[in-house]
Amino acid sequence: MSSVSINDLSLSFGNVEVLKSLNLDVAEGEFLVLLGPSGCGKSTLLNCIAGLLDVSAGQIFINGKNVTWEEPKDRGIGMVFQSYALYPQMTVEKNLSFGLRVARLPKDEIRKRIDRAAEILQIQELLKRKPAALSGGQRQRVAIGRALVRDVDVFLFDEPLSNLDAKLRTDLRVELKRLHQRLGNTMIYVTHDQIEALTLADRIAIMKDGLIQQLDSPKTIYNRPDNRFVAGFIGSPGMNFIQGSLAFIDDSWFFQSRDLSVSLATYPFTQQPIEGAPVEFGLRPEHVLIGQNVADLPVQLNLDIELVEPMGADTVAWSQLSGTSFTLRVDSDTALSSGQRILAGFDPVRASVFLSDSGIRL
Repeated sequence: MSSVSINDLSLSFGNVEVLKSLNLDVAEGEFLVLLGPSGCGKSTLLNCIAGLLDVSAGQIFINGKNVTWEEPKDRGIGMVFQSYALYPQMTVEKNLSFGLRVARLPKDEIRKRIDRAAEILQIQELLKRKPAALSGGQRQRVAIGRALVRDVDVFLFDEPLSNLDAKLRTDLRVELKRLHQRLGNTMIYVTHDQIEALTLADRIAIMKDGLIQQLDSPKTIYNRPDNRFVAGFIGSPGMNFIQGSLAFIDDSWFFQSRDLSVSLATYPFTQQPIEGAPVEFGLRPEHVLIGQNVADLPVQLNLDIELVEPMGADTVAWSQLSGTSFTLRVDSDTALSSGQRILAGFDPVRASVFLSDSGIRL
């Protein structure tokens, strides 16, 4: 059953079309992440679901009810914003209970909900403090708790971790995942951070220019991106792209560029390749191997290392291949240095081939 269903949703501001006939079904209990660059429409879509923006066309259903024109308070959603939006003059306890007091819930029910949220988020000792006495991570927990006490089925998160430092983001990311596992509620989460998306999501909807480019599991999006935009947006360092063309030689397809020829005999084409078609050959830096296992790989390369960047657990190195910057990501125990010539290799099964004109995956 779909917990949230969006049918042909469009939104325009004057002549500017922000969302373009979007269709999206979010399963009950699913953690869906809306991912994309700034201006792609992800926060706008979330605000439409929340009822903070009136749509130009289309319908929004939450738990089978058409809420397209319902007020936010009547949609059965809890929302956590990028800014904490806490009342500075109120204690944590008063911030958590404010909406419940306005709704005139019984005092016993309010107490029960606050105690439950405080226990889940481990903020029991903070209830008597005011926001000014809290750290950024503690304030964000309180903001999440304010949505949690509403006891709703659908939670909406609008880049809730973007104002935190790197360590706090990592800590709260883990807590959010545990929270979802414990509650089992539907969660829709907006971010531009691909690490948050890959680690939190059951499915990711990657957006660009008001459209969903791909909707799938993190594993599928990482390994089999539908188009060049998705391939380039996911992954750090980004995917390597080499310009070339397709050739059919001796009953087999090949990718050919200036000084590279790769057999695509084992490559899983998703549509019929075209002789001579200009394409881009994509390969993730972590799928390029060096060392003992290269001898067993179908494609082997001699590369000159230009730059080495230690990253702690990994090492990133830059080289050149077919006139294009080419990145490798290897284990930190692998000794690499600038000016070194190495033997590297890869399996074309792990590559991606995109049509140059449309960017569609072949």
